[in-house]
Amino acid sequence: MVETSFEDHVFVNCPFDADYSEMFRAIIFAITHCGFYVRCALEESDSSVNRLAKIMDIISECRYSIHDISRTEIDPTTALPRFNMPLELGIFIGAKIFGSEGHQMKQCLILDREPYRYQKYISDIAGQDIEYHNNDVRTVIRHVRNWLAMKSGDRRLCSGSIIYNDYLRYQAELPELCQDFRLDHNELEFIDINNLVSEWCHLKNVS
Repeated sequence: MVETSFEDHVFVNCPFDADYSEMFRAIIFAITHCGFYVRCALEESDSSVNRLAKIMDIISECRYSIHDISRTEIDPTTALPRFNMPLELGIFIGAKIFGSEGHQMKQCLILDREPYRYQKYISDIAGQDIEYHNNDVRTVIRHVRNWLAMKSGDRRLCSGSIIYNDYLRYQAELPELCQDFRLDHNELEFIDINNLVSEWCHLKNVS
């Protein structure tokens, strides 16, 4: 793994289901393309550690985070919404406000799919700068790139449209890349995707 630090780590808090998988992969690609390192709750599987404690540990190691709070539909099985994303956003904001001097440098990007939709279910964050993606991969890549460009100091980042085109190239070349790494294209876990994106960006010298 490439050596990284607090300044490079971006915690991603988003849905992990199949319906969101393309958006999730696009976010991973955009972050990596911009020279940052993706962290999320899927990176470790340790039954001896409480899941929330693991998430808090990861958040403590990240200066930046991206939170997609668009998934508010009722679960057909439980007839209840899922609140993991707002909870993790709250933990990140709490770490920024109440943490040590280093944690007070934390910054986040909040995403939703439609303008002002969040006011109906989480109105306490009214006044935050929230970007809207309409479940569109090209749009979410542009938002992630533009936000990281403002945070990246003297790093020179490609335009969002160029990163999107590179993402399409990566997707087209992914089956062959999986073959090189002896991975089944249909069985990729988060750690596999993270490694494959990092390898592709390294080979193409884009991050």
